[in-house]
Amino acid sequence: MPDLLLELLSEEIPARMQARAAEDLRKLVTNALVDAGLTYEGAKAFATPRRLALTVQGLPGRQPDRREERKGPRVGAPEGALAGFLKAAGLSSIEQAKVQHDPKGDFYIAVTEKPGRPAAELIAEIMPGIIRSFPWPKSMRWGTGTLRWVRPLQSILCTFGTANEDPEMVPFEVDGIVSGNLTRGHRFLAPGEFTVKRFDDYVPALEKARVVLDAGRRREIILNDARDLAFAQGLDLVEDDALLDEVAGLVEWPVVLIGSFDESFLDVPDEVIRTTIRVNQKCFVLRKNGALTNKFVLVSNIEAKDGGVAVVAGNQRVVRARLSDAKFFWDTDRGVRLDKRAEKLATIVFHEKLGTQAERVDRIAALAREIAPLVGADADMAERSARLAKADLVTETVGEFPEVQGLAGHRLALLQGEPPEVAAAIEEHYKPQGPGDRVPSAPVSIAVALADKLDTLVGFWAIDEKPTGSKDPYALRRAALGVIRIVLDNSLRLSMLERVNADLLAFFADRLKVQLREQGARHDLVDAVFALGGQDDLVLVTRRVEALGAFLGTEDGKNLLAGFRRAANILKAEEKRDGEGAFEGAPDAALFQQAEENDLYAALDHAESVAREAVQREAFGEAMAAFAQVRRPVDAFFDGVTVNHEDPLLRANRLKLLARLRAATRTVADFTRIEG
Repeated sequence: MPDLLLELLSEEIPARMQARAAEDLRKLVTNALVDAGLTYEGAKAFATPRRLALTVQGLPGRQPDRREERKGPRVGAPEGALAGFLKAAGLSSIEQAKVQHDPKGDFYIAVTEKPGRPAAELIAEIMPGIIRSFPWPKSMRWGTGTLRWVRPLQSILCTFGTANEDPEMVPFEVDGIVSGNLTRGHRFLAPGEFTVKRFDDYVPALEKARVVLDAGRRREIILNDARDLAFAQGLDLVEDDALLDEVAGLVEWPVVLIGSFDESFLDVPDEVIRTTIRVNQKCFVLRKNGALTNKFVLVSNIEAKDGGVAVVAGNQRVVRARLSDAKFFWDTDRGVRLDKRAEKLATIVFHEKLGTQAERVDRIAALAREIAPLVGADADMAERSARLAKADLVTETVGEFPEVQGLAGHRLALLQGEPPEVAAAIEEHYKPQGPGDRVPSAPVSIAVALADKLDTLVGFWAIDEKPTGSKDPYALRRAALGVIRIVLDNSLRLSMLERVNADLLAFFADRLKVQLREQGARHDLVDAVFALGGQDDLVLVTRRVEALGAFLGTEDGKNLLAGFRRAANILKAEEKRDGEGAFEGAPDAALFQQAEENDLYAALDHAESVAREAVQREAFGEAMAAFAQVRRPVDAFFDGVTVNHEDPLLRANRLKLLARLRAATRTVADFTRIEG
């Protein structure tokens, strides 16, 4: 079956846009082909700094024939209705229509046979619209044309055919650019044009012209060559997936080289050096025995005749200039104590309704001191850490390299003689900053990190600046998840209601659902536990949810839930008739007439007593196991007892027994919140 090859060659495409653009191209083209009746066996898109390419395999040579039926007016309808039908259906006379019989009478039917069109012809119609409406995040116009593209589009290659024949060019035109079967290789190493027939020829021809089409392969080349060069010099590559992806999007023919800088710059914190080299030069740093070295890995886009000497020298000059700036900032910061720096926070507004950074620091320090004994931290040390935690925001280093806030404070605190616990807390109070970030575990760090995040949440809740929909400008969801992760990972027993109001606690409940769902738990079980009220100990909530999930995964749990729902549905219907709360209160055992009633009553008494005592001991598994014993009495009750007895006393008493079941289960969870 024929294959399609498409290439759109342009000026440089920003690395951050390439992967998304390749996927958009694949989806747009394949969706349009399927809509036209051209199904396919497989498709893959590629991106380099200068081109988007797509191969679609196993397409049919032509569109399938189509048969369309159009229902017309009833036989004997007025001439005007018949004329309109003939015109719409493309018929010249009513004799060309068929008559269809159905219970409502006889109707005219127009049957149209439409032969399929050649696939190449349909592709030529599809492509211009896709190219013109391509969803670039940012695009431009150039010259006198109307086409918008990320950078000026230079050529279009489009061929279609089988492996056993010469594929045909698919002719179309976009803003004066006519498609063909020509492309070009590397801008500097092989700029000449060459002919391409099919994808199997295209990839090796590009390789010969110094272009590696597949971004994944460029990535592998860079990573493997960088590791090999580092190993040859007895060094270790500091791997960076995000930087690796970016660099793979900057080169079509990766050439990996090693540069160096003066060892005196190693006095600057490692992270500042790494940030400088990474952000400004897109280079990787190297370590030896865990310590940063004065060498770095760079990736060139050319094979230089001098072996890369000039390229390395140029990168070294830029790195030297950047590190000189960094060293100047760091040396300046080392001469001023953090206490002195912190005084400047009084001039920086945190939020117009929440005061300055200095006022915020006062709140965090007070809260950290309060939390400290609850997490096993020294209160004085926690307060001292909080007082210095934001001081590095006004340093020269952080002003130039915002990525090292916290870390710069850590290093400066050690240099001025602060205890290691205080220095660590200055850095770690920002953590965790995302799902993959480390959670602080040292008591002082925990106290300050919780204080910082809780102050942020309580403050913005107080001024009604809550997240809405997808908007969360103050990263409050991240702050709440940070609190949850710190509490859960360190098994901290904190009462959240002592620090937050009910509305903010509900927000924590929503974030906890997200956290537990990522761990495989069900969000409705979180609702079932929070609905009990007063559930503000996140560790206990999580344990309850885990125990409830395990219980409902058993046959006893599933059957008890089914029995509970049956009881709840009966009660809901009868309470609607008799009034809410009509069946509250204990059932009268003297009115029981059947063994099933006595058995269920006794089972509920025993289960609730055992479960309540187990919950007091926080043995939630035992509490669930106690209710597992209720499953059989519940089944037997519904099998053998008529709830809505004709005797109103018996009916009311049996409904009270079901209400007793509903109330008893709330010892462990609100079963009405459980789905499925």
